[in-house]
Amino acid sequence: MEVFVRHQGIVAPLDRPNVDTDAIIPKQFLKRVERSGFGQFLFYDWRYLPNGEPDPSFVLNQPRYAGASILLARNNFGCGSSREHAPWALADYGFKVIIAPSFADIFHNNCFKNGMLPIVLPEKDVEHLFQQAGRGQYRLEVDLEAQVVRDDEGTTWRFQVDPYRRERLLKGLDDIGATLLHADRITAYEQSAKKPYQDVYRTTGSVT
Repeated sequence: MEVFVRHQGIVAPLDRPNVDTDAIIPKQFLKRVERSGFGQFLFYDWRYLPNGEPDPSFVLNQPRYAGASILLARNNFGCGSSREHAPWALADYGFKVIIAPSFADIFHNNCFKNGMLPIVLPEKDVEHLFQQAGRGQYRLEVDLEAQVVRDDEGTTWRFQVDPYRRERLLKGLDDIGATLLHADRITAYEQSAKKPYQDVYRTTGSVT
């Protein structure tokens, strides 16, 4: 997983509340077994018209939001089923940060596991960001070390993040990476746990 310390990017405003995971990545695309390649299907039913052509009215299809890596959303983003494919699709598309007044709990947790930073800000601050992003191309800098969001005009917003999750993002650690930090202790425990049963192991030959 990539280290996340600071990120600068264009903001894409998705002005819809209660966006569920089926809208983020529709169920017909869940047959893939690898994590990559889901970005092309992100918000599929909104991005594309019935004839398969991009819908020019959808935010991600508008030229001023091309290359956006910060998604601005409304309340309860990521609700619905717990599919981890939703953050996979967002990350594969190129999003590094999602800002919203609230997130569904499981989705919120899955974002951290996949190297994305979900930021909760008060509704009034999110509304201000929507107004700014709606006027034209709008960029933000997200500083995870300082836990601050800044815009080019010098306005700042502080945010809170769980210290353990923050540390893992700063070090680029997923679940496996975090576990491997304790590899020596795990090996030592396994060896000590075997000692009372060494005679059994020698007799049965099942474990060495």
